[in-house]
Amino acid sequence: MTATTGIETPLTRLVGVRHPLVQTGMGWVAGPRLVSAAANAGALGILASATMTVEQLRAAVHEVKSRTDAPFGVNLRADAGDAAERVRLVVAEGVRVASFALAPSRELIARLKDAGVVVIPSVGARRHAEKVAAWGADAVVVQGGEGGGHTGNVATTVLLPQVVDTVDIPVIAAGGFFDGRGLVAALAYGAAGVAMGTRFLLTSDSTVPPAVQARYLAAAVKDITVTTKVDGLPHRMLRSELVETLERSGRGTALLRAVRHAASFRKLSGLSWAQMVRDGLAMRHGRDLSWSQVLLAANTPMLLKASMVEGRTDLGVMASGQVAGVIEDLPSCAELVERIMAEARATLAALPPDPPR
Repeated sequence: MTATTGIETPLTRLVGVRHPLVQTGMGWVAGPRLVSAAANAGALGILASATMTVEQLRAAVHEVKSRTDAPFGVNLRADAGDAAERVRLVVAEGVRVASFALAPSRELIARLKDAGVVVIPSVGARRHAEKVAAWGADAVVVQGGEGGGHTGNVATTVLLPQVVDTVDIPVIAAGGFFDGRGLVAALAYGAAGVAMGTRFLLTSDSTVPPAVQARYLAAAVKDITVTTKVDGLPHRMLRSELVETLERSGRGTALLRAVRHAASFRKLSGLSWAQMVRDGLAMRHGRDLSWSQVLLAANTPMLLKASMVEGRTDLGVMASGQVAGVIEDLPSCAELVERIMAEARATLAALPPDPPR
């Protein structure tokens, strides 16, 4: 297949990729195989590290490097207890990009930038974009409410222009993107590219079990919901028996179910009860969570692992953007990127010429 000519934007120039596309750092999904495939296709692949130990992250970075010479990134949790150690690893290994789901501190941004690492936090509100831009972030991913996982309630088409008009760093649009038309729309809004999670999850390079991918492909838009019953925060995911049960449960029933889930997943994670409760409390961020939500917040990564790694859709949750309802195939990353860029160029070519002056 002949590689489609890229579209140069501030994002491609900043990180050195061919195409203004980002594969997001999805826990249990964005491992070395998917990241290297996305990178080799000309997109920016982001390795998810929150579900890895430091040594597992080191091994994953080495594996990506063995599979590609293209730039890639690592997604970090700014509030992790070993964040400083992970930052040192990223710097030592010469990783091109550090992305964050939560805003990193001014000091953490400075430490990475001083080492030549490009810092790209993800935000869901204009004020957060203003904050990280003022602290020195090189670019920012802006996710609208259509996006999967923890999300806000403002649509991308409303949030994106607000942020583009506010900050003077490259803005990457996320939430609701899956094709070349969406890329052109984001560029028209002033974005420097688009970030996609669900669309890359649904590729043949993804390690998500086939039965789970089939659930995504079978989903209609109405089958994707936002719930706060998993960990107290708005979380967009596929409807499932577990989600429906959590939605119907009262506090007492929810607590008993959370304890049962926590007991099962504690064995898998190796965490003690005290560690699980501490992790859950740390994730409250000042919110009024029930004890069942505290326990579920602590083992949310394990709920995701049950589906994304073990294929247990009955025990796990399946984070998903609304675009799962319109995705119908499993191309390779190379095929997907080629298709998106070809669609983008065709869309641009079909636009009417400038009116005479």
